[in-house]
Amino acid sequence: MQGQSQQQAYDRGITIFSPDGRLYQVEYAREAVKRGTASVGLRTPDGVVLAANRRVSSPLMERSSVEKIHKADDHVGVASAGHVADARQLVDLARRRAQGEQLRYGQQIGVETLTRSITDHIQEYTQTGGARPFGVALLVGGIEDGEPKLFETDPSGTDYEWQAAAIGGNRDVIQGYLEDNYHDELDVDGGIELAVSALSEPEDEVVAAEEVDVATITTDDETFSSVSVDRLESIIEEIDQEEMDE
Repeated sequence: MQGQSQQQAYDRGITIFSPDGRLYQVEYAREAVKRGTASVGLRTPDGVVLAANRRVSSPLMERSSVEKIHKADDHVGVASAGHVADARQLVDLARRRAQGEQLRYGQQIGVETLTRSITDHIQEYTQTGGARPFGVALLVGGIEDGEPKLFETDPSGTDYEWQAAAIGGNRDVIQGYLEDNYHDELDVDGGIELAVSALSEPEDEVVAAEEVDVATITTDDETFSSVSVDRLESIIEEIDQEEMDE
């Protein structure tokens, strides 16, 4: 009984380390991320691709209300997995930070600098009494000094730089697919096809165009751009044809 009460104390106290050096609330936040629908990000020599599964829980729900990919600045996009409300708060923080950089210095904020600002804010909620960690992970992608950049944020407040990464549900399966099929000579169109295929890997068939949200930031114009449903349908048809030919 005493052991159980001690366990509960570590569970409830975000600022208390367990005897083996763990913060249970942070680990629970990671579990919340795993329960979210998946998002994928990858960088190519000519841009960054962000893709997210945005399946709805009811046919009566408007798909446009499910936001998984956000524009943080003209040259930066963010994909999320986990609690949507938590993601929205962090995206708002990123937008304010990007606008502040533009107003103060007259230049766009660096992707790494923006990511570090987000993770610094996340980290504060792992050591603040009366608060809880953010139950969301983000993929932050954009162009910095003409180079594509992609970072992941973790509920602990840690950031990682990736060539290609998956967050959310079925991460291990999707990440394994990316590791097997990603190569650094992909163009943006090839990156979109790989991202959609990766999101489809845990399923029995390729995801429908209406069930996936894709955005790109290319080195040509360094501008966040959403991929249209028509273009996605064309890419999905190509994927279907390739699978039939195998």
